[in-house]
Amino acid sequence: MQRARCYLLGESAVVLELEPPLSLESQQRIWGLTQRLLEAPSVSEVIPGMNNITVVLREPQSLALDGIERIQRWWEESEAMIPASRCVEIPVIYGGSHGPDLAEVAEHCGLTVSQVVEQHSAAQYVVYFLGFQPGFAYLAGLAPTLVTPRRAEPRLMVPAGSVGIGGSQTGIYPLATPGGWQIIGQTSLKLFNPAAEKPTLLTPGDTVRFVPQKEGVC
Repeated sequence: MQRARCYLLGESAVVLELEPPLSLESQQRIWGLTQRLLEAPSVSEVIPGMNNITVVLREPQSLALDGIERIQRWWEESEAMIPASRCVEIPVIYGGSHGPDLAEVAEHCGLTVSQVVEQHSAAQYVVYFLGFQPGFAYLAGLAPTLVTPRRAEPRLMVPAGSVGIGGSQTGIYPLATPGGWQIIGQTSLKLFNPAAEKPTLLTPGDTVRFVPQKEGVC
C-alpha cells in the first residue's frame, strides 16, 4: 500500500499526502476516501488534490489530533472508487496565435511541431481533480517526451480555452487569467458555465482526447 502522512494545515485543516509515485489506482482511492469524508459530521469540506486530500474540520481545536489519526486509518482502509466516466473529445486549433508556445515546446523536446501535435492528441488523458480555477482539470497521461517546464515569465493574461503544458501535465484554461503554462493550442468549448445545471464540462474520472482542428473549424 502506498504510504501516506497526515499533518495540520493552519488551524482548521488536516492534509493527507501520499508518497510518490502518482498513479490512477491511488487517485481512485483518494476519490473513495473523499466520498467517505464528505459523510463525516465532523468535516465541513474536503478538497481532493493530486496525491493528497485537504480536510477542513468543523471544530478543529478539539478534533485536529483525532482527525489526523482517523484520516490516516481511513486511508489504510480505503478502497478505489471508479466513478461513471465519459470520454470527452476536445477540438483544438494548434499553433499560430492560438498556440504561441508550440514551436518553443517542439524545440525544447527535440521534436517537430507536427510531432508535438501528433503526440499530444494521440494520448488518452484522465481527469484527476479540478482546481486552480472553476472547471480547470488536471490531466494525467502526458507523454514523457512532451514534458516542458513552465514559462520563466508567466503571461499577464491567458485566453479562456487555451490548451497548455506545464511540466508533466497538460490542461485547459476555463477562464481568462494570468498563467505560466506553455500554450500550444486553443479550444472553443466552454469548460465552465456557472449558469448551467452542471457548471463544469469535466469531472474527476473522465477521459479526455484532444482532436486537432484547422483554423475556422474549432
